[in-house]
Amino acid sequence: MMKITEAEVERIAHFAQLEVTPEEIGKLAQQLSDILAFARQLKEVDTEGVTPTVSVLDLINVWREDEVLPWLDQKQALAQAKDVQDGCFRVPRIMEEE
Repeated sequence: MMKITEAEVERIAHFAQLEVTPEEIGKLAQQLSDILAFARQLKEVDTEGVTPTVSVLDLINVWREDEVLPWLDQKQALAQAKDVQDGCFRVPRIMEEE
């Protein structure tokens, strides 16, 4: 069984520029080892005759054709706006100036 050592976790964290505490290093080493063990178990599953798929859900493509459709002109777009200024929507400030 391949086991991830704490030294390997420290090395990975260093390369990924992650700050990890000594307590986290031990926990991460165990979690990564468990993930590898599970991946090894998956390799043992007999998938002969199983149709490859990208999802187990019955999804359908909802994309539509990319086509030009009628659009609102500026006057129509601004017709129901609460506040308009110089041909643009005017909205309340949400951020303070520095």
